[in-house]
Amino acid sequence: MNVFVIGANGQIGRHLVQKLEKHTNHTPTAMVRKTEQYENYQDLGIQAVIGDLEGQTEDLTSLMEDMDVVVFAAGSGGHTGADKTMMIDFDGAIKSMEAAKQANVDRFIIVSAIGVHNRDNWMSKAPYYSAAKHYADEWLKKSGLDYTIIRPGGLTNEDGNGKVKVATELERGDIPREDVANVIVACLEDDATVNQAFDLTSGNHLIEDALKQL
Repeated sequence: MNVFVIGANGQIGRHLVQKLEKHTNHTPTAMVRKTEQYENYQDLGIQAVIGDLEGQTEDLTSLMEDMDVVVFAAGSGGHTGADKTMMIDFDGAIKSMEAAKQANVDRFIIVSAIGVHNRDNWMSKAPYYSAAKHYADEWLKKSGLDYTIIRPGGLTNEDGNGKVKVATELERGDIPREDVANVIVACLEDDATVNQAFDLTSGNHLIEDALKQL
């Protein structure tokens, strides 16, 4: 499949693009914001495009032509405020869904955050972040796209070991960013993850086995 990765310069995005590039069944296109990021991927022989989640939906649509799947792994980052979070994590996600539909892309995978489907679990420190993720996920469910919503716990930079825990509702826990990318790749291979939403942390089950519990 041709996989369009939004947020390809983020840490999950970089792991994902590199894994897809080595995969025999998938070809990634990395969407980045800056020329130097684009050039870095070009130097690696990986197809890349420059796109802006705060730009026009039509521009995103043109970038998604001939894609089979869109993966939204973008985020405004912890150093920004509520305004940027709403424009990237919420409005940028919705623009991407609208663009995918206009480009006739059926499948859409989004990286969300653990517990945001339940308002009682929203982060008290930054409730706007939880709200942005929650409503983007809800919009995706009603979009008509074949969706998968992955809600990882606290993200770490440890090496992934391919062992996770998956459920509709999990207690908060951590997971390496690399294993989030591994789960995304596994979801591409597993049609049973279509129209599924789940929390994700490190655990004791191999990814493929854990996904079978959905």
